[in-house]
Amino acid sequence: MKKIIYVLILLMVVVSGLVFANREIKNETSKKSIQKPLSAAERKAALKKWEATPDGIMYKNWEASPAGKKVFASEAKIRKSIRNYTNMEGVVTSLSLPPGSRLGFGVMVRINGEDYILSFGPEKSDDNEFQQLHNLKVNDKIIIKSHSVSHAPKYSYPIVSGDYVEHDGKIIYKRAPRKGGC
Repeated sequence: MKKIIYVLILLMVVVSGLVFANREIKNETSKKSIQKPLSAAERKAALKKWEATPDGIMYKNWEASPAGKKVFASEAKIRKSIRNYTNMEGVVTSLSLPPGSRLGFGVMVRINGEDYILSFGPEKSDDNEFQQLHNLKVNDKIIIKSHSVSHAPKYSYPIVSGDYVEHDGKIIYKRAPRKGGC
């Protein structure tokens, strides 16, 4: 009888030790995965550190170059429409993106006399999301709405994220809201 009690107590000690150890491991991983947002000073320090890297130096040089200034001036022309998510009239100038681009599916458009890359993201082979966009032709007039415009030294044009496109009064593309987001 004593042997059975000792075995049960020993078994209970081992099991509770394993449970306690497993709980600590889970707490450690959850603490590591949650990061506090950086303060303004920390962000500024991180930016200064990045600007000292070769990529940061290259970006700053591009930003000060005529090509970079042209991209920023083009962005400024549509910034109000982007911020307010209002209609922008555009004309399709090319059905393909610049050579070597890795933006996924997109077209080149002219808005207010400036050229832009209108990017829609990666094209999935099993998805017909861009089917109506493939029917566009050069010189087609479209209405565009977007929430964001970006730039990269690799491209000579600002990159407009295509969220909504209308052609001949019909909506031909509307970005689906992200799942699980706010």
